[in-house]
Amino acid sequence: MTYSLLDRGPPPPASRPARRAGGLRRVAMLSLHTSPLAEPGGPVSGGMNVYVREVATELSRLGIAVDVFTRREQEGTPEVQPIASGARLVQVEAGPAAPLLPAALAEHVDAFVSGVDAFSGRDGLCYDVVHAHYWLSVLAAERLAASWRVPHVAMFHTLGEVKRRALASQQEPEVRLAAERRLVHAADRIVAATGHEVGLLGRLYGVAPERTRVVPLGVDLERFRPRRADGARAELGLPARSRIVLAVCRIQRLKGLDILVRALAQLGRPGGVPGVELLIAGGVEQAAAEVGRLRDLAQELGVGERLHFLGAVPHERLPLYYASADVVAVPSFYESFGLAAVEAMAAGVPVVASRVGGLTATVEDGRTGYLVPWHCPEPFAERIELLLRNEPLRRSMGEAASRSMRRYAWGAVASELAALFGELQTERARPAAAAGC
Repeated sequence: MTYSLLDRGPPPPASRPARRAGGLRRVAMLSLHTSPLAEPGGPVSGGMNVYVREVATELSRLGIAVDVFTRREQEGTPEVQPIASGARLVQVEAGPAAPLLPAALAEHVDAFVSGVDAFSGRDGLCYDVVHAHYWLSVLAAERLAASWRVPHVAMFHTLGEVKRRALASQQEPEVRLAAERRLVHAADRIVAATGHEVGLLGRLYGVAPERTRVVPLGVDLERFRPRRADGARAELGLPARSRIVLAVCRIQRLKGLDILVRALAQLGRPGGVPGVELLIAGGVEQAAAEVGRLRDLAQELGVGERLHFLGAVPHERLPLYYASADVVAVPSFYESFGLAAVEAMAAGVPVVASRVGGLTATVEDGRTGYLVPWHCPEPFAERIELLLRNEPLRRSMGEAASRSMRRYAWGAVASELAALFGELQTERARPAAAAGC
C-alpha cells in the first residue's frame, strides 16, 4: 500500500488494542535513514547518530527498554545488535540493502513501517511511546503511533525549509518540504534542541509553543574532557609546534568550509600567525566533489599544503583531535544545535562559530568562544588569530567553556525525555479494562 506524502493523514496498519497505563516500560525509537552505530562524518551521519545512540543508552540505564529501528543498508548484517544493556538496534528490510540518500528513501517508508510493525507483532512487543528522528522517521512514526495508539514524539534535527533559507544554493526535495509542513502538526510533541528552534517552528510552520519541548543535545563528559595537548598530538602523530584549527563536520557546502580555507589564507599573510594548519574531520568518500573544490581553492590561495582532510574519525578518537586543537571552528550557514561545538567546549577548547541557529544558545560570545555574525573569512580569521596570539585568553576561554558544558550530560537529557514520555503516556491513558499489553 502506498500513499501521498501530501495526504492529511496516511492510513495506519491494522489497529491493535490500546496499551494499559502504568509506567514507561519500552520505547520504539526510529532512525530510518541512518544507523546510530554508523560513524559520524559520513554523507548522512553526524550529530543525530550520536544523539540516538547516547539517548538510547541512557534511557536503558533508567530501566526503560529501547529498540532503535533503522533500515538495513548491508546484506548479511544481524537483524538485532546490542547498543547497551537494555537497548538494541533492529535493522528492517526496506528497499535495497545498500546506502541511499534521504530523498530516495521516501518510497521505502511503507516497507519500513510494515517491517517495524511485523517485528513488534512477531516478538509480542508493546511500545509505550514512538520517538522519531528526522522527517522520514517522523513519517513512519505517524502511522505506527496511530496503529499502536501510543504517543508520538518527533525530533526533526534539521528542517528543509530552514536549510533552504540559510543557503540560497541549498536544494531540498519538494517531497521533504511538503512532508515537513504537514508532519510538524502531526506529532503529539516536537522536541527542539533550543528555544531558537521553537521560534523557527512557530514562524515558519505555525507550530504552537505548547506543542514543543526544549531538550538540549548532550555530550559525554567523561569522554570529552580537558587533556594535555602535547600528549594528544604525540599519540596522533601531529606536529608539536603547529597551530591547529579543527573543523568536525560533514563535508558539504552548508558547513561553510570554504570560509575557513579563505581564513587560513588570511592567517598566513605577512605579519600573520605562522604555522597554522587546518584539519577537517569528516567523511570524504561520498563528498569528493566538495573536497576537490576545497582543495582547488586552497591551492589557488597558496595554502594547499596546510589543509588536511582526516576522513571520518571514530567517535572514540575525536577527543584526541579536540585536545590537539588550539581552536575549533564551526562556520556553518545553519546548525540546529552544533554538537561538535559542544564536544569541543567540553574538551576545554574555545570555539569560533557562526552566529546561527543553536550555536547562539551553546557558545557564549566572548566567554567560551566567539560568534561571528558574517559569513566571510576576515572576521573568522580575526577571532582565530586573537586566540592563537593570546595564550592566556585562549586558556581562560577553554576553561570557561568546559565548565559551561556540565549542564549537557547525556543522563540529564534522557531524564528530561523520559519525563516527557511519561507526561504524554498519562495524557493518553485508557481505563485498565481496555485490553492490551
